[in-house]
Amino acid sequence: MFAALLLFSAWFILGIPVALVTIPWVILSNNVLPLYRGALWVVRSGLRLAGIRAEVFWEKSLDPSEHYIFLSNHISNLDPPILIPLLPERSAAFLKRSLMKIPILGWGMKRADYIPVERDGRVESAAESVEEATRVLASGVHVLSFVEGTRSRDGRLQPFKKGPFYLAMESSVPVVPVSICGTESMMKKGSMKVYPGTAHVVFHPPIMPRDYGSREELMAAVREAIASGLPEWMRG
Repeated sequence: MFAALLLFSAWFILGIPVALVTIPWVILSNNVLPLYRGALWVVRSGLRLAGIRAEVFWEKSLDPSEHYIFLSNHISNLDPPILIPLLPERSAAFLKRSLMKIPILGWGMKRADYIPVERDGRVESAAESVEEATRVLASGVHVLSFVEGTRSRDGRLQPFKKGPFYLAMESSVPVVPVSICGTESMMKKGSMKVYPGTAHVVFHPPIMPRDYGSREELMAAVREAIASGLPEWMRG
């Protein structure tokens, strides 16, 4: 539990001065970048103090003038704080709508264009999230989605949700499959315990949605790419 104590204490202690400085700036200037960059610094600092590292491999360099949809597998609550600081420029992510209700943190995520998702299974709710994500992409912000919709309990790749592929086909924005492993043993689903270790992250070459005739074909290509960067036992 010592690593967990270091991690959450660092985020809390470092987050207070960052929030006190950057939140008024956002309110006065309507510029969220200082808050976004400050938050990433807090996240990275906490991970380092807790002994959590990332070994990152980019299979192909990305075009800095392009924006992308990053689609990753999901095995731990450590995945978002590890992945988001690795993404280029400014990025937003899909997240449970209930997280938007957290004081201060929820306000910051809303200002940073994070995309709320209702897990009620309704088609209307999914359509609203896709519409919001399309707006975010059009503004030049990258989008991250964990395509399984929730964390895998045993680390194995689960079935993918359709929403991110509706988004990709509708927007024609390049998709970057992402494979992450190692975090499944550093913070397991259902536990608050955190253990030091190294996450292994692979960013695969972009996939162009226009090259596929259907969402199902695109989904199969993304799944194959993500699986290729995982240990065999995790491929499902």
